Amino acid sequence: MYEKTAYLMYHQTQTQSPCLSFDIIPDSLGEDRSKFPQTCYFAAGTQASKTLNNRIMVLKLGNLHKMDDKDDDRSDDDSDDNDSDEEKDQTKDDKEPKLEIALISHKGCINRIRITKVNSVPLAATWSETGKVNIWDLTVPLMAVDDPEYMKKYVHNKESPRPSFIFPGHQSEGYAMDWSTTVPGRLATGDCKRNIHLWAPQDDGTWTVDRRPYLAHTDSVEDIQWSPNEENVFASCSVDKSVRVWDSRAPPLKACMLTADDAHESDVNVISWNRHEPFIVSGGDDGAVKVWDLREFAKGKPVAVFKYHSGPVTSIEWHPQDSTVFAAASGDNKLTQWDIAAESDETEDAAAGSSDAAGLPPQLLFVHQGQVDIKELHWHPQLPGTVLSTALNGFDVFRTISV
Repeated sequence: MYEKTAYLMYHQTQTQSPCLSFDIIPDSLGEDRSKFPQTCYFAAGTQASKTLNNRIMVLKLGNLHKMDDKDDDRSDDDSDDNDSDEEKDQTKDDKEPKLEIALISHKGCINRIRITKVNSVPLAATWSETGKVNIWDLTVPLMAVDDPEYMKKYVHNKESPRPSFIFPGHQSEGYAMDWSTTVPGRLATGDCKRNIHLWAPQDDGTWTVDRRPYLAHTDSVEDIQWSPNEENVFASCSVDKSVRVWDSRAPPLKACMLTADDAHESDVNVISWNRHEPFIVSGGDDGAVKVWDLREFAKGKPVAVFKYHSGPVTSIEWHPQDSTVFAAASGDNKLTQWDIAAESDETEDAAAGSSDAAGLPPQLLFVHQGQVDIKELHWHPQLPGTVLSTALNGFDVFRTISV
């Protein structure tokens, strides 16, 4: 059970096969949407027990309502602020979420999937266990989840778009992948053999992939993040315990500009680059979450360390609008929300992982539980405060009272 009064919205949904990775698909329904009910689109990649049964799932999850007023103790003013007249008249059955899924066949389990738009075309990049990186045009499956008649045709004809581009040049499978937000269509991918390749979009809808790998890591590259502000800069993390910052204008073997060699006690699994401040947050197998100030990155010491999770940190992401808030997920079946501003004037205590009287870090805002082996989380950039997460027992979509 969960504490209903701690959530503004909380929904769960399951799919036939668990998903290791997913990403949110930007939509045209508007920015900063606070009205209920809400709708979100996302794409996920399966980890099916049989390789031939793997799919990309394009999902539309609609009719997402806030918690019923009778289930929380907020004031009438708070509970009515974002309610439409139609919502107030709806029964409980009317408030059930509505899920539409369009499937795309995929060769091999999907290690990671990332979404972007180029010239208004929704694209997905997938890392396959086969060692190939595929690019997919999601236009048709998105039409299917939006139109019941089109969905009937899509299912009846067993439609399944093929990859629009395939790169087989990595030496092994991988997980690291990120689209640039400053150069549409630019992609970076990293594999388990420590190679990073950069992709440049072409006018004909294909990509030129630099086959010269960016090499500095000594072990598997686990995550990549492009700078949200500088088009030629990206960061990476690795099993070799390091976090590195690169300049893509330099030759691949000389492109690594900054390194924190022992960023964590063991594998560094995930990183996230703050959109508004020069901060990177990292999470590792040691369960630690660390905040790095890029202005002091050369010192090799984080400005804050939070040791709350008892399992490997599997996903981490800064809030898209609030520069001091981030969320982390862990193998301990917990998803946490943090605010580093809670001790913005006491950096030394924060760096030491200080705790309050209850033994919890004062920056810890919220702990979400109920999912088994959480793999990935994302803040929805168009639904303020809304988090989506995937785990072995399905997806959660929620918004807490804390953010």
